[in-house]
Amino acid sequence: MKKKVLFEGSMVALVTPFRNGKVDEKALKGLLDFHLKEGTDVIVPCGTTGESATMSHEEHRGVMSFVVEYIHHRIPVICGCGSNNTTEALGLVQHAKKISADGVLVVTPYYNKPTQEGLYRHYQYLASRVDIPMVLYNVPGRTGVSIAPETVARLSKIDNIVAIKEASGSMDQADQIAQLCDLPILSGEDSLTYPLLAIGARGVISVTANIIPRLVKNMVTAALHGDMNEARLLHKKLYPLSKVAFIETNPIPVKTALGMMGMIHPEIRLPLCEMKPENERKLAEVLKKIGVVK
Repeated sequence: MKKKVLFEGSMVALVTPFRNGKVDEKALKGLLDFHLKEGTDVIVPCGTTGESATMSHEEHRGVMSFVVEYIHHRIPVICGCGSNNTTEALGLVQHAKKISADGVLVVTPYYNKPTQEGLYRHYQYLASRVDIPMVLYNVPGRTGVSIAPETVARLSKIDNIVAIKEASGSMDQADQIAQLCDLPILSGEDSLTYPLLAIGARGVISVTANIIPRLVKNMVTAALHGDMNEARLLHKKLYPLSKVAFIETNPIPVKTALGMMGMIHPEIRLPLCEMKPENERKLAEVLKKIGVVK
C-alpha cells in the first residue's frame, strides 16, 4: 500500500532565538507570526537549526510546547526529537505526543556511529512505543553515520514512519531511496531542493525559509504543481542565499541574517560563535541583493 503524504511543501527548520542566555519567547512569537503570514506550510522547531544540541531538556520541551500551543493547529508542527541516546529520544517523542504535535523529526544518533541494524532498531523502538508520525532525518555531515537506502526501505514498512529528511548532499542516495520504496522524501539541503523536487521529493525542511519564507514556498509550490520552469527560475534566485547561509556552521549565518533583519537578537550558544567579519559582509551583500535588508 502506497504511503500517504502527510507533510509536504515549504517547512521551516526554525531557529531558536535567545536573549541573555534564555529562550526569547517574544522574538519566537514574532517568527511564528512571520511564517503564518508568509505561507510556510509546516513549522519544525528544535532541530539542528534550532540549536537543540545546546538546549537543556527543560528548554527543549519548553520550546516544543510553546510552538505547538501558539500555532494551535493552524499549520502542522513537527518537533525535533533526536538524541544519540535512544531512551532520551523516547522521552522527547513522548512529550511531542503529549502536547499534540503533528509529528516528530528524529535525527540519526550522532557520535555513537551505530551500524545499519542499530539504526533500524533505534527507529523501530521509538515508532513502536509512541503512535505519532515520524520523519527520519539523515544528515551524515553532522552525525558521522548515514542511513543506507536499504535501511530506509526497511523502516518505510513501519506505519508511523511517514517521510525522510534527506540531507546527505547526495542525489544518488535520494534516487536510490525512491527506487527502493515509496517513503516521501523531503529535502534537507536548500541548494538541492529544486533537483530533489525534480526527482519526486515532496518538499523541504529549509534553513533559508527562516529569511525568505515566501520565495521558498513559491518555488516548492510551483514544482509540486508541475511548473518546473517557474520553480527553476525561483531556484536560481534562491541559490546564492542557499550557499551563503552555510558559509559557516548552521545556524550561525541564518541567525546573523535574522539579526540584520531586526527579527531576533542574533545570540548563539557556545561552542558556536559569531561570524568572521569577512563572511558577515558576504552574507549582507546577498541579503541586500534579495531585498531583505537595505
